[in-house]
Amino acid sequence: MTEFFFIFKDVILPVFILLAIGFVLHMKFQLDLATLAKLNIYFLVPGFIFVRLYETSFDGKLFFYVFAFFVLLVLLLYLAALLLAKLLHISGGRKTTFTNSAIFFNSGNYGVPVNDLVFRGDPYAMSIQVIVLTLQNIFLFSYGIFSLRAAQDGKWKAILGYFRMPVLYAMLAGVLLNIGNIPIPASIWTSASYIADAMVALALITLGAQVARLKFKKVLTSVYVSIGLRLIGGPLLAFVIIAYVFRLDGILAQALLIASAMPTSVNSAVIAEEYNSHPDLAAQTVLYSTIVSMITVTATVYIAQIIF
Repeated sequence: MTEFFFIFKDVILPVFILLAIGFVLHMKFQLDLATLAKLNIYFLVPGFIFVRLYETSFDGKLFFYVFAFFVLLVLLLYLAALLLAKLLHISGGRKTTFTNSAIFFNSGNYGVPVNDLVFRGDPYAMSIQVIVLTLQNIFLFSYGIFSLRAAQDGKWKAILGYFRMPVLYAMLAGVLLNIGNIPIPASIWTSASYIADAMVALALITLGAQVARLKFKKVLTSVYVSIGLRLIGGPLLAFVIIAYVFRLDGILAQALLIASAMPTSVNSAVIAEEYNSHPDLAAQTVLYSTIVSMITVTATVYIAQIIF
């Protein structure tokens, strides 16, 4: 019960405060959601990824385990989402948004605070979460955007469009400067840090504004199924990979299992808004998965500490 209270107070409540601010601002001023989405995708997210990649130290063996775990988990979730979409007769752009809601999870503004709370600031545990966060962002802003554009413009236009995305060059710059141990002038680093720090707040405010626009007449069946796959199916698949494929234990196993339990990524709703791919469905999934995660994440943390 104490752990439940701390997770709610330190993680869930700050998230919902920012959501509420975005909700109220949109109700009062009718914010331009397309502009907010562009600010996230073309400005804040590239800055965030660049800073995180530049300042993170990667251990080769640790990176291999986390990378292999991440690839297997996403692949299994994607196949499960495709199967469920077929059973529910979900097709076209709605199917893409549905599958994205299952494979893109909130490793940053939700996963990082949970990791810090559970492991009490352990740098090893946090390095695991940062690698997961980095892989999630790379995947989200590569395949995630490609899949949405391909549904509208075709695959070749989607591929060419991705090379115009600043996030690609932010990732390359962060990795290359990190590997080369190249110092960044203080003035540039300070500006980049300000941009990175603003990403979480504006992403959540954008989601709150999206929620304010929704008309909650009826929650779609696909939203319930997506939430179940993300919050319950994700940790179950992760457990199989951790315990039976790689046979991991200790902090590494705990951190990976907890990372897999995060709700649907806020940025999945942001890119759905930017490319007009059923943004209401995406926003509902993010909102409800975040609410339900208050219970499921707490349970996953408890189970992880017992079995590993």
